[in-house]
Amino acid sequence: MLFFLLAVSLDPAAANRFAHLALDCVTREYPNQIQHVLNSDEDARPPRALTPAFYGCYDWHSAVHGHWLLARLARAFPNEPFAASAREALARHLTRENLAREAEYVSGAGRASFERPYGLAWLLELALELREWDTEESRQWRRNLEPLENAAVARLSAWLPKLSHPVRTGVHSQTAFSLGLMHDYAAENPRFRTLVAGRIRDFYLRDRDCPIAYEPSGEDFLSPCLSEADVVRRVLPPGEFATWLTRFLPKLDFKPAVVTDPTDGRLAHLDGLNLSRAWMLEGIAAALPAADPRIRRFLAIAEEHKQAGLKSVTGEHYAGGHWLGTFAVYLTTKRGLPARSR
Repeated sequence: MLFFLLAVSLDPAAANRFAHLALDCVTREYPNQIQHVLNSDEDARPPRALTPAFYGCYDWHSAVHGHWLLARLARAFPNEPFAASAREALARHLTRENLAREAEYVSGAGRASFERPYGLAWLLELALELREWDTEESRQWRRNLEPLENAAVARLSAWLPKLSHPVRTGVHSQTAFSLGLMHDYAAENPRFRTLVAGRIRDFYLRDRDCPIAYEPSGEDFLSPCLSEADVVRRVLPPGEFATWLTRFLPKLDFKPAVVTDPTDGRLAHLDGLNLSRAWMLEGIAAALPAADPRIRRFLAIAEEHKQAGLKSVTGEHYAGGHWLGTFAVYLTTKRGLPARSR
């Protein structure tokens, strides 16, 4: 059933193109931008020695979600030619030894904020994908991942109660998008899900009149307003969500963003913004009551952003090629949508 659902939105040719973007980067160590605290001379080591599973794709979080992309597509298209290469890459990197070293690194002194929240949330999304993919290989990879998964949950569980205000940026530090990934992951971890859902309610349910006209900032890949609405729909029933959304987002009218220089990694973020806006609008629409008149408008804007965003996922420039495939796959396989809407 899963193959059918995913294939409706993503054809094998596109899946092959997106898979090769990840295959081309998960073993590509340089260029590399590391978020790294050195505790001694011994910590001055290359990325492959520091984090031997997730050292490619320019940075740790992109390597993590590059592996998620490979798992997602190999699971959805098990008989396509790229699937064997995807499984081989996963097997090479997601070993018990590599992931034990990753867990040790993440838990190390001075690294409490390492990849928090974005990279750690994507790590939990990878764990969720492996949990839902029922093969002998995927079950082994999930077991191997458990020490790092547990370390991520522990880091986030220690941080969330202390976070006094949400972070409302349009980049990695944003709270709302990562809380959405955490909430989806935590279906089988009631304690963590209760914490995440409580923080979503604490941070956002009193908000109103989000300044959508101020968006986007020039380097955003996430919409602060839409990310918030997309996470709140996860904790409210449709009728309550519709009422909250009327107060929070009384007007929605914007066009896809345009990247002026796709070779500039930060300016290229706007290509990702178009993709994430599309899936967030789809998620918001899916959570509204069926007769809500806003649904058609939201889906029309989502489609406009989807088409603009997908055109940018070419791999021509590594600045975007190392991560945009993940956003394209998250969108086209409808990963974040409620089950009834997939």
